[in-house]
Order: sequence, then structure tokens, then C-alpha cells
Amino acid sequence: MDKRLEPLFTPWHIGNCEIKNRIVMTSMGGTSIFGWMERPHFDKEAANFLLGKAKNNVGLILPGIAPLYNPLGGQWLYSNKGMYKTLKKFMAEIHRYGAKMFIQLTAGFGRSMAVNHLMETIYGNKVLRVLAKPFMDVDFLTASASANPNRWSDKTPARPLTKKEIKHFIDSFARVAKLCKDADVDGIEVHAVHEGYLLDQFAMKYTNQRTDEYGGSLENRLRFPIEIVKAIKKSCGEDYPVSLRYSVVSKTKGFRQGALPDEDYVEVGRDLVEGIAAARLLEEAGYDMLNCDNGTYDAWYWSHPPIYMPENTNLKEVEELKPHVHVPVVAAGRMDPYVSAEAIAEGKIDAMGVARQFLADEEWVTKLLEGHPEEIRPCICCHAGCFNFAHYKGVANDQDLSDTLHMSRCAVNAETMQTKVHYIEPTKHPKRVAVIGGGIGGMEAARVLRKRGHTPVIYEKSDHLGGVFLAASSCSYKGKLRELEKWYELQMKDLGIEIHLNTEIKDIASLKEKDVVVATGSRARHLRCEGSEKAVEAIEFLTGAKAVGSKVAVIGGGLTGCEIAYELALEGKEPLIVEMSDDLIKQKGVCLANSSYLREYFALHKTPLYLESTLEKIADGEIVVAHKDGRRETVAADSVITCIGYVPTPLAKGGHRIHLVGDCKQVGNLRTVIWGAYDVAMRI
Repeated sequence: MDKRLEPLFTPWHIGNCEIKNRIVMTSMGGTSIFGWMERPHFDKEAANFLLGKAKNNVGLILPGIAPLYNPLGGQWLYSNKGMYKTLKKFMAEIHRYGAKMFIQLTAGFGRSMAVNHLMETIYGNKVLRVLAKPFMDVDFLTASASANPNRWSDKTPARPLTKKEIKHFIDSFARVAKLCKDADVDGIEVHAVHEGYLLDQFAMKYTNQRTDEYGGSLENRLRFPIEIVKAIKKSCGEDYPVSLRYSVVSKTKGFRQGALPDEDYVEVGRDLVEGIAAARLLEEAGYDMLNCDNGTYDAWYWSHPPIYMPENTNLKEVEELKPHVHVPVVAAGRMDPYVSAEAIAEGKIDAMGVARQFLADEEWVTKLLEGHPEEIRPCICCHAGCFNFAHYKGVANDQDLSDTLHMSRCAVNAETMQTKVHYIEPTKHPKRVAVIGGGIGGMEAARVLRKRGHTPVIYEKSDHLGGVFLAASSCSYKGKLRELEKWYELQMKDLGIEIHLNTEIKDIASLKEKDVVVATGSRARHLRCEGSEKAVEAIEFLTGAKAVGSKVAVIGGGLTGCEIAYELALEGKEPLIVEMSDDLIKQKGVCLANSSYLREYFALHKTPLYLESTLEKIADGEIVVAHKDGRRETVAADSVITCIGYVPTPLAKGGHRIHLVGDCKQVGNLRTVIWGAYDVAMRI
């Protein structure tokens, strides 16, 4: 192990509970031991996932949030006593590996509840609202500290929670905590005065306008979480550890308005001064640890940092909090192990919180310990599998039901919490399999084929592996994507996969292999307008094949176009965006944490946006834009970059067993490519 990491592997205490090292797996939606958006039960898939972390040297494990009141079905978490008996047996397994586990309990989401079209429909119809109440009580699920707008939809405004409902939640925290303690769970984490969830909505001024004892002063606004910890301690004993998920600073300008890094803004939530004062009050009330980040759902990119956010996103504020409290503090948010180890050694934080890297590679801590960091499959901060809550003009949460329910997912690791669907099954009939195309799809197919016992052979027409992913990962802020491509190349080497570079297969019939995986990708759509020959295609720009001027028109405001415009801005150029639809990144599968960052970045920097518009002409130094209302506008532009989509380019079928993978079958995202390749490799 690298000596710089040694501080990460020293013991520490939360109250009287000793943790063997400073690595905390923080909670993620879909990793709850009691199931996710289902009737509360002991979930075997989650148990296997969590046990895998214990086996791989994690000090403290925090499963995903367990709602005290189940959003789908309306059951209270204390209602299924049997699952706690199973939990007790499971805790013995966790402890066998020296790990500790706290259960994270949540009062709920309030105005942050990710409302979808079905919920809008139910709420908007009084009859449906009554009929649906036993299994989906939208009015209760979205209730907040005060009458507030929902983060996702104007059609489901939040009503104030009643004092009777507050007392029920407090009592439920205590009841469930006692059940967990009796099941040998090491502690409880209260979720959360963090990220703008329900308890945080009580804690912040802009979401709490109450005039009773739960509103007004800071002490009153913190009364709800304070009464919770006191109730837990009364039920479980003063020595039973209780952690709090805590956002030091809200980073919020207003409803649905976040503050970007280094932005000069007026805080409407909790600023650093109040964050320190609140932490002191919460410590005094009995909380034994503060598990820290920043942000709210209005500034979601702080709590769920996309790749555009800096690494160690929230470390500065956590370090500033540390001297003012006596309980341990954990810093989370794109934490780098080396930076974390240094901060721990200097006494600036007590532990490193990490979440989604555990979805990408559950063995990453072990790989660090054994001195093989290059073998870690990296999380690329895409949220395409774990949290693809898409939101854009015209929709609330646009997410498939299959992605909403049950366990979490990972775009780069098809097996994560999907072991009933994705698992390596050795083949009974080993064979040579041709893989045409050495991009991510081709390499994933080859990797899985090899692990099953087949002999894959990659034929790649260029002189390198990676395909279009090399261009996609070329932006300055996409270091994690470049790490993923290197990981795949290392897998090819370690698995001994035969690779033929500079080998273009034009005719499948020429191959000796009878099973052929075609992973030939897609081609860019061609722009059709006057002067289109002057345009630079996105891949040409990203690979450096063609240079652009200072003022650049980006045609297409989807994710690719917006990321290119963002890169241009970082380079000091002046981008503008022309988009046919009425919003940027109007596509399913792109998390609001990612899309809101880009939208708000362009708004802050006054990037010209031409929505509901099309490109009509490219001339020297200018373009002509046609607007929805029929107007024509001439706009200065030195260069034009086109990002208007891609068309699959599969090789013609004939005489072989052909299996299409990735964009050559249907243009999608990295998740569809990797998962599709995995599925194909398992069918051969």
C-alpha cells in the first residue's frame, strides 16, 4: 500500500463504537437493507451487496435510506418485526469481517420527493387522491415544513406537516432504532438535515415559515431533528451511537436555483455561520457524528456531484466546521483517497465518505490496500444507472418504473445489485468469438466472454482501442472517463485477449469465427443547410482533428452539445447553443444533478441560447438562425460544431451468428452500451 494512504487505515470512535478504519460507505438510494420503494422486508440482494463491502475492508457501512413510511404501499418500518430477526443474523456476518454498520432512517422527502407523471395525475384528481391514499399518499409524501413548491413539479405543492404527524415520525424513529439495536446494529444515522430533505426543510429559513414551536428561531427550526435524537437515546440508551447526515452549507439561491462553485450569491438556506451554529446545537442534543456534505435538491450538484464538479467537492466547508464541534466529522462528495488521508492526518476531518465508487467496484478499498489502484474500475459520476432522475421542461421526474423500483444500478458495472439478471455463468461450449470493434462495447463483450470461458478475438480498424469513447473522454474535466478506458485496456491485457489493430473487417463472411459480436458504433448525422461544409463535427473537435475559433456556435443542445459548449467556455472561448426543443438536455437518463449544473452554468455566464430554433445557414463569420415564430436572425460565429445525433452503422449480416452491441444496434449512452454488451456475451 502507498504510505500516503496509511492515515485512512487507522481506528477511530463514534461514541463508544470503534471503527477499524476511516473509510465510510455512505448511503445511496436503492441500497437499503429493508428494500427500496417496496414493502419493508429484509432484502437479500442488498445484504449481499453490503456484505461484499464488509469483506473488502470497509470500516463503517451505511446502507441506503430506509423511509419510516414506505412511499409505495404506506407501511411503517416498524410493522414487519420478522425482518429484524433476520437482520440480527446478518449483523453477525458483518461483524465477522470487523466492519460496523449503522442503519440510516429517514422521515422522508417532503418537497424534494421526485414526483412523476403518475403522482401528478393522482394529486390533481380529488377522487384518485382518496382512492390511491392506501398505497400512494401523494399529499403526505410531499408534505413539508410549510407550504412550499415541489422541486420537480408545480402540480404537487407541499402542504405543512401537522404536529401530530411530526410526533408520529419522532416516535417511529425511536421504535425502529430500538428494533435495530436489538438486532445488533451498531448505530443509527438520522437522515437528514442534509440535501433539502424533510428534516432539512424544517431547518432552513427559506422552506420553513412556521409560527409554532417548529419554526422561527434556529433552535425551533432544529427542534424536529433534536427531538428525534433525544427520543432515540431515551429508547436505546445514551451510549447508543447516532449519526446525522448533515449539509454544512446549502449552496442555494432560491427554489430550484443552486449556487455554482465560486459563484457570488446570497444564501437562502444555511450559510457557514449558521451551519456551524446548527452543528453545535445538534451535537449538544446528542448526535455522535456529523456525516457531512453541502447542497439541497435545489442545488443538487453539491450533494450528487457530476463530473463537472471538482473533486473533494465539499471538503473545504467540512474542514471549516471541524474545529467547532467535538464529535467526529465525515466529508463526502467526490473524495480522493490521497487528499482524504492527508486531511485526516492533519486533523481536518475524521473520515472519508464514499458512495458511488462502491457501485462501480466493490473491491476498490482492497485494491488500494494491496497496492493496485490501477485495477479499480472508476465511477464516472454519470448517474445514468444509480440516479437517473431526469428533469426538463414539460416533465417532472422522467424515469422508467423499472429504474425506480428495487435495487440500485451502475452504468459501468452491470452486475451491481442486479445479480439475478447479470452474473458470470461459465459456458459449456467454449468457442472462438469474433468481436468487430474495440470500443467500450467491444471490450466489455470480450471481457465477459473471456470470463465465461470463450476465446474472444477483437478486430479493430484503427491503431488503438477505445473507439469513440476516446473522443467522448477528451474534455478537460473527464479524467474519470479516461481512467475507465485505461481500466478496460488493462482488462484486455490481464485476460490475455487476442487483439488485431489496424484490421478492418468489411465482410463478415471472411471470418472463420461463426459467432460474431458487431460493435462498430455509429456515425454522426449530417447537417443539411446552406454552408454545411464549413461545420466541424463534434468528434472532429473532440479529437483535435479540426480547430475552432473564438466564438463558436454549437448546433444541438443535448448532453453532448452542452458538454462541448462547457468545454469551450473552460477554454476561454465564447460558445452559443442552437437547439430545436424548448429546453437543453431534453432527454431521459440524464440526472437532474448533471443537467441542472450545465443549465445553471450557462445561465450564470450568459451563454447565448437559441431554443426552439434551427440553423438555416453557415457563412463566413456568421450563421443564420430560424426561430419558431418565423423570424430569421444573423448571429456572429467564427466556427460551427454540430452535435445533432448519430446513426447506427452495423455491418451487413450474412452466414454467421451475428450479435449487435452498443450504438451500432441503437444509439444510447454508456450504460446501454455496457449492459447490452454484457447481455450479448452471456447469451453466446
